Amino acid sequence: MVTLPWEIEANYLSHSFLVLAEENNLTISKPEEIAKQIPTNVLPKIEETREQFLRILTTIGYFFLPAETKKKKPAKARHRWTKEVSEIPFTVHFRGSKATLYWKSRNEMLVKKGAIMMEEAPLNKDGSVSYAAKYGDKLRADHQEKISGNKTTADIILKSVNEVSLFLYFGGTNSWLEILDENGKSLDEWTRVD
Repeated sequence: MVTLPWEIEANYLSHSFLVLAEENNLTISKPEEIAKQIPTNVLPKIEETREQFLRILTTIGYFFLPAETKKKKPAKARHRWTKEVSEIPFTVHFRGSKATLYWKSRNEMLVKKGAIMMEEAPLNKDGSVSYAAKYGDKLRADHQEKISGNKTTADIILKSVNEVSLFLYFGGTNSWLEILDENGKSLDEWTRVD
């Protein structure tokens, strides 16, 4: 059984619930005897008691406040290639690598000649070689005739932003945010689809 503390008048609490319902566009029947206004000196105590009642009512399935509907964000951002983006030279400067890139088509990223790559892949905390390092080494092996030391000697075509990041600096970051145009606008900002 729930009872009001002796210092709380029921009609003040009723008024508090009525105001809350009106603020949230809920229709409730109005009691015959209800306070027109709550005195400011008892308002904090009334609101505290109302919150306790709301918790109880919510627990048993009576909702006074509209349920918050959170828009579900996709797990992964989506990006879309456009003709406009294909003409923009992007640059990346991360972990000692530097390159100029063009996103030529949906599945074609061009790494311009003269790109500087990170020399050695960082190891995992336990000293093992990461999957990103293995994949980056494989990409470099696939294009070894166009690489001298840690610099590219010819333009190289890769399939995605992720391949570019693994090729240049073995990943380890959100490369959509690292690849920038001349004004500092990221590839993510240019191509994100919400």
